[in-house]
Amino acid sequence: MDNDGLSNEQTEKILQFQDITGLDDMNVCRDILIRHQWDLEVAFQEHLNIREGRPSAYATESRAPAVVNDRFLQHVFASVRANNTPAPSGIGGFIGYVFNYMVNIWYSAFSSIVTTIVGLFRDQESIPADPLGDVLKFIQTYNEKYPEHPVFYQGTYSQALSDAKNELRFLLVYLHSEATSEAGAFCRGALADPQVIEFVNRRMLFWACDMASHEGKRVANSVSVHTHPTLLIIGMRANKMIIMGRLEGDCSPEELIRRMETVVNDNEVWLNQARQDRLERDLTQTLRQQQDEAYQRSLQADQEKQRRKQQEREEALRIQAAIEAEQLAEQQRKEDIEQLKLELAEQVPSEPEAGAPDTISIVFKLPSGLRLERRFHNTNTMNDIYNFIFCHPDAPDSFEVTTNFPKRVLQCTARAPGAEPGLTLLQSGLKNREVLFVADLEA
Repeated sequence: MDNDGLSNEQTEKILQFQDITGLDDMNVCRDILIRHQWDLEVAFQEHLNIREGRPSAYATESRAPAVVNDRFLQHVFASVRANNTPAPSGIGGFIGYVFNYMVNIWYSAFSSIVTTIVGLFRDQESIPADPLGDVLKFIQTYNEKYPEHPVFYQGTYSQALSDAKNELRFLLVYLHSEATSEAGAFCRGALADPQVIEFVNRRMLFWACDMASHEGKRVANSVSVHTHPTLLIIGMRANKMIIMGRLEGDCSPEELIRRMETVVNDNEVWLNQARQDRLERDLTQTLRQQQDEAYQRSLQADQEKQRRKQQEREEALRIQAAIEAEQLAEQQRKEDIEQLKLELAEQVPSEPEAGAPDTISIVFKLPSGLRLERRFHNTNTMNDIYNFIFCHPDAPDSFEVTTNFPKRVLQCTARAPGAEPGLTLLQSGLKNREVLFVADLEA
């Protein structure tokens, strides 16, 4: 078997399928698995169905292929019947022999045409009731009379053609006529021989029907069967189903096997070519699928990369916007504070003169280490203290004021517009030369 292009898993499945089914040809095993998308269980079940004569899931009437009936493409085998007519002697006898021969040929042709025309009219008058029923009824009747035979295909002729094409197997067609003595002898003799049965079951699908039924008559007309018994071997050749062999008349089992082997051996190359073409199509399809999957993975990776880059850009823009917004808010806050300091500076009471009565001198220690000393009236409020500190350029924007010892936090905060002025310095217990510490709340 040529395993180029097959993976180790596919090769292992071929070996398993061969071991389960007992098929000798690994190429056939490979082709069956390809047809079933390398599903080992489904492939075995379909193979088992066909081996037992049941149509596969792919055998449908609507897809039945046409059959090319060209005698130039066929192996035609005709059994020699006993002929007691003496050989012609002399010129007169020879002319008479030729004349009779020509008359017989024309008579046979004329009879075939008449039979076909009559059959067409009969077909128009009677609608086929049940093609599958005709086949199954024939199989039942045949089993009762001739129990030894190859495995019958239990489907219509169209289904048998579909399976033979899809499975790339030969199809052996037998149209039975109980009215002829040769057909009976053929069924009891050659067709019941164990070697013939083994050969047909191993190499072919076997479809048969009674020519007295509508299905049998229809098939006989389509493949031009006029001699009984007749076996037809149909197979795939150049993408067409053609009649490859026509085996007419009764013969011995050995002769029947020889005829079938001749047809099979001469046409096996076409089936092998079809299997190779199917393998190449499968490998091409698999390769294309792998390429498509690789392309999709690459495309998804590129899309994911682009998505991450876009997220990073958006995140950077968001951070930049947040920083700018924070800077803008900080700038606005500073401007608001500067404006507020200008407004509150006008509310800071003027400093009393040195030695003025009821004054308190207070020392402020700023976080920067700067010492400020300022005189206030003891009736000034703690809010005046806050405004004085807040408006100083070296003072922090947010702060609290505490005493040294004992340490306590003074109620020295910004006053909302319209609020009470708060405690006076005297009420707050501040004394002259009091040292107050200013703590930066944002430090």
